[in-house]
Formats: sequence, structure tokens, C-alpha cells
Amino acid sequence: MSEPTILAIDNGTQSVRAILFDLAGNIVAKSQIHLQAYYSDHPGWAEHDPEDYWQAVCKACLGLWDQPGVDKGAVRGVAVTTQRGTVINLDAHGQPLRAAITWLDQRCTDQLPPMAPWWNAAFRLARVKGTIDYFRSQAEINWIKAEQRDIWQRTDKFLLLSGYLNYRLCGRFVDSTGSQVAYVPFDYKAHRWAGKRDWKWQALAITPAMLPELVAPGTLIGTIDAAVAARTGILQGTPLLAAAADKACEVLGAGCIEPHVGCLSYGTTATINTTGKKYVEVTPFIPPYPAAIPGAYSTEVQIFRGYWMVNWFKEQFGHPEQSRALAEDVAPEQLFDELVTAVPPGAMGLMLQPYWTPGIKVPGPEAKGAIIGFGDVHTRAHVYRAILEGLAYALREGKERIEQRSGVPITQLRVSGGGSQSDAAMQLTADIFGLPTARPHVYETSALGAAIDAAVGLGLHADFPTAIAAMTRVGRVFEPIAVNQAMYERLYRQVYRKMYARLQPMYRQIAEITGYPKAG
Repeated sequence: MSEPTILAIDNGTQSVRAILFDLAGNIVAKSQIHLQAYYSDHPGWAEHDPEDYWQAVCKACLGLWDQPGVDKGAVRGVAVTTQRGTVINLDAHGQPLRAAITWLDQRCTDQLPPMAPWWNAAFRLARVKGTIDYFRSQAEINWIKAEQRDIWQRTDKFLLLSGYLNYRLCGRFVDSTGSQVAYVPFDYKAHRWAGKRDWKWQALAITPAMLPELVAPGTLIGTIDAAVAARTGILQGTPLLAAAADKACEVLGAGCIEPHVGCLSYGTTATINTTGKKYVEVTPFIPPYPAAIPGAYSTEVQIFRGYWMVNWFKEQFGHPEQSRALAEDVAPEQLFDELVTAVPPGAMGLMLQPYWTPGIKVPGPEAKGAIIGFGDVHTRAHVYRAILEGLAYALREGKERIEQRSGVPITQLRVSGGGSQSDAAMQLTADIFGLPTARPHVYETSALGAAIDAAVGLGLHADFPTAIAAMTRVGRVFEPIAVNQAMYERLYRQVYRKMYARLQPMYRQIAEITGYPKAG
């Protein structure tokens, strides 16, 4: 009989991947279906057909079963991890009422649900009313009520993408507490829906009946029924278990379960996370997200559209490397690494601030990206390296905020996401942070984290420490290069840390003059 395997379904922004893992954390088989990230009928909108997500899940699963060494009878369970913050409205028959609004969407509304006067007074007293109003204006359900009232009135369930895929797989409206990263009334401290008197119920145009049941990561949700088995090839009756959102699963899959280990994600959104049992708000009034381990918190600082900038560069300026890669039958990433190493550390003074999309507080809603230090010596190679360095600077700043708020020094780094496959990006990260920086043994850490949740929930590993010890390990470790570290230290302290404060007044003026982004 074949060794037991876990099927992890990872629905990201760019693709859906179905991956089989063994109980040692090795990939047995993988199938990937690429997605159009989103479509946009209006500037700033980002939507996706929910059925397209489901079809991609089915196709990805079907792509596994004919691969060498795959035994579908060995699959002990299934777990789903998805992109965060993508929401779907369903009617009373479980059918989507409109396109999914993805996490990349930038629409907002000024038509907000009324709140009790005492809440407004309390928020003003705590000096967070602007943050709360931003939260309310960005909430997709508030926009739908204001602009598509018929859709809002017919909405029976308002689900995250994870909850929608769980429903399609087992027919139940159940989602993981570890997936609740969105504008929903979630209690991030207690890991449950907010209490009846919580201000979020007034801030959001939503009712408890619209939301799914919540369970902890590793909990049995349901089983695969006959119709889904026919569509996916997963055997009928296979257990479906709760996992967590993709970033939380990435952290777990990278083996980062102690607060002194920082997990960097070089994905569409670049993040730095630590995991622990202590509730720590890195930015006041911005809660830590639920981890993929029950009862644990994931402190996080994110750079929205972080590694998206790398893809932007490749699309706009990387045609020579793309063409060469085809002609020479080599991976494009190898040639882009050559582009990075063609210029010295520090990019000859070219400095990038990666705030390509506004934030809530740090950076503020007026923020924009910036590149300074241009001279006639600079080429597109310098720009590419400056992008990678700018992301690392921003994440180092996040590291220092986490350390300050948690009181725990971060002494080790592990890097996940697409950028972790670049040796050049890994080395400059080690140099900028001044810390040993490790690449996990598999690239697919988000799916691996989901598989760990399932393995523990099924009792295939006794507990999370046992599962993590068995299924995660470090691959290559990049040590800081002393001369590079010294130069980066000066650039970070003397230049990068001062850029935002000095440019912020001009960002506000730009917003006032052009209307983009909306002035805070």
C-alpha cells in the first residue's frame, strides 16, 4: 500500500495549485492552473468570476491523478488555503450574485452605515476615528450596499474565497478562523466572530446570518461528496479539513513557529511575520492576524503589491531576458538574477521606497512610491536591483517595529514566495537585515502549511510540534557579506529611514492636486 498523502489546494492570485505531500513534507505530485489575476471594468476595480476559481480547482486536481507514483487511494485528507480578502456574495441557493471582489480591489464608498454617537466619541478620544472610517470605506460589503443594493438585499451568504471553496467541496458553509483576514466582523483576539456589542456590527452592512460557521485550523469540515468526486477525481468520502489563509500557511510551512524567527514572504504582497501565543499589535489598533496554528497570532507588516513590482518590471522592461530565456531554453529567473548581480550592492545610490499602493497608517493613505538618486550611470539593471533592495529595506523596517512592540529580537529569517527562488534576492536580504537568511526545503510553503494542518487534524502526526519537525526543514542558508552589510546599514539608517517623512508632505499635495490617491 502507498504511503499516506495529503492534498493541499492553494488558490493564489496568479494560479491554483493542487499539491500532494507525504508525511515528511515532500512533494509527491503537483498540478498548476494559471489564472488571470483579475479583470477591471472601472479604474481601481479588481474582480474575478467565482466559477473560474472553482473550475481551476477541479482542473488542478484532475491534473494529479495520472502522474507517476500517484495513488489517489492514499490521499487521507484535503485542505484549502487561499489568497486573503477576496469576497463572494451568494444567494439563498448558494449561487454567486456577482463577481468576486479580490484583495487587489481599490474601490471605496462614502455612504457608510450609521454608528452610535458614543462609538464615534470613543474613536475620536482614542485618535483612531480616521483609521475606523478608512476601514468602513474600504469594506466591500458597504460598497455593495451603497452601489448595488439589489445584490446586498439578495445576499444570503458573504464568504471569503476560502469559505466559498470549502462550500463547493463539501456543501457546508464553514471556514477556518485562520482565514479571516478581511473587512468582516471578526474578533482577532478571541478568534471568533465579534460579540453582539462590538462596533464592527455597526461599521459593516452585514448580519450574523450572512457569515459561515468558524472552526480552528485542523478541524474536520466535511467530506467530499459524489458530485465533487466526479469533478475533481478526489475519492468520495475523503475528509476536508480547515487550514488557514495563504500567508499564515506560508509561515507554518516555513517552520516559523517561534517569535524570534521572522518569515519573509516575497509574494504579490511582501510581508514579514512572526508567530506566537501573545497578542501584539505591531501598529496600534491594527490586530495581529490568526496563525495557522489554533490559538496563535501572526504579527505582520505588509508591503501591499510588494513583489508585484518585480513582475511589473519584468513585464515593462524585461523583454530581453524573456526572449533570451526562450531562445536558450533556460529559466527567466536565472537571467534576471544575472541582471541583479550585474550592478553593485546599493545600486550606485538608486533608492526605492516601495509604497506603490496606499496603506491605512504606515504608510498612510496618501503614500506613493518613489525612486531617488538617478544619474546618467543608471540602467534598468540598477532599477531592478533597487526594487529588490527597497522591498528588503521596507521589510527590515517592519522587523524593527515587530521587535519594538513584542520585545522579542528576531535572530533568524526564512523566506518564502516567488522571490525566494532568486539567489540574488536571498543574498541581498541577508545583507540588508544582517541575519542568516534561509530558504525552506520546498518552494510551496503555503500548500505545505495547509497539509500540516490536515495531517495534525487527521492524527497522522500527534501534534503541531511533531508535524512541523517532520514536515519542515531549512534548505540553503545565505550568510551576510560583511562589506555589503556595512554599506546597506548606512543607506538604510541615513537615507531610507528618512525618505517617507520628507516626501509625505509632497504626497499629500499630489493627492490634493490630482485626487489620486484620495487625500487622507
